[in-house]
Amino acid sequence: MNRNLFFVAAALFLWGFGEGMFFNFVPIYLDVQFMLSKYEIGLILGAFGFSMAITHIPAGRLADRFGRRPLLVGAWLLGLFSTLVMGFAQALPLFLVGLFAYGLTAFVSSPLSSYVTAARGKWPVGTVLSLTTATFGMGMVLGPVTGGWIGDHYGMRMSFYVAAVVFVFSNIFMTLIERQPIDHHDPDSPPPSLRSNKSFITLMGVLAFSIFAMYFAQPLTPNFLEGVRGLSLSQTGLVFTAGALGNSLMALTFSRANPRSGYLFAQGLVILFAVFIWRGTALPVFALGYFLLGGFRAARPMAMAQARALVHESQMGITYGIMETISSVIFIVTPPIAGYLFERDPMIIYPLAIGLIGAAIVVSSIFLPRKVSHA
Repeated sequence: MNRNLFFVAAALFLWGFGEGMFFNFVPIYLDVQFMLSKYEIGLILGAFGFSMAITHIPAGRLADRFGRRPLLVGAWLLGLFSTLVMGFAQALPLFLVGLFAYGLTAFVSSPLSSYVTAARGKWPVGTVLSLTTATFGMGMVLGPVTGGWIGDHYGMRMSFYVAAVVFVFSNIFMTLIERQPIDHHDPDSPPPSLRSNKSFITLMGVLAFSIFAMYFAQPLTPNFLEGVRGLSLSQTGLVFTAGALGNSLMALTFSRANPRSGYLFAQGLVILFAVFIWRGTALPVFALGYFLLGGFRAARPMAMAQARALVHESQMGITYGIMETISSVIFIVTPPIAGYLFERDPMIIYPLAIGLIGAAIVVSSIFLPRKVSHA
């Protein structure tokens, strides 16, 4: 591993630790601190998805044209600032300013993915992209259980302050990475436009459906565990910790898998998550469900590896930006739907999710590209 990948991994580990302290608890915080309905929480989470969605394509283009490092450092600083705003916020409007500003940091995804792809050396694309997921997930293993304990003993607001301290050290590591040369295509032989790349467009359609299916049951599951199953914040933190451990271990397990086969198998793991949350009655079962939800995170580098094989090097940033935008649009649409259904019957979300994922697996098995290099 070269020095740049080491510093990126260290920054991601610390960021995962800090984010894990508060992020999964946000739906509960909105409920307990600001007394919002589940539908209102769903709308806010959808708006959070919107704040994520508007950044990815511009960030991908800027990374391709002007370099990736400035965008990475800027995202890390914005994340630190917005976390402090959420911590200091006594009223809902200011908290939402911080929350939506934190959503804007999602623009880091495509520059980060293209940065580590370019820095990978002889590593396969899927492996180095899984590295980012795994190191972030390792940090998240510690974050939720810490945040749940802090929330039970000192209030959930304290979690934002502690996370901000951790983010300071994460920022230090990110500032140590080196700049990379900007990739250019041959002006006499430009690559095909992404809009005319039929294989790429087909892949985007398949991914959009499968991401919607896999995400459908996730937004309000924290509220389900707290309100329907009666878990405490500390117990919920343990469940989230199991999920973070699953994120990390699944990413490492899938890192050398064939991207197409790995993506199909990952969707099956998310079906098991929905089954265990829906039918489970004990803390270990819920924890196992969240552990298997690691398939959702592991699917991301598998999808990116398939897309990378279909585009030119100089289109890498915009390609990843498009993929992150598709995910973010789904994160906008899904939470209000889930919130609406939750208020009518909290149980109905999970069998619906199982059916959707099953259909997505069928669609993926038919339309995902069959000859994708793992290198």
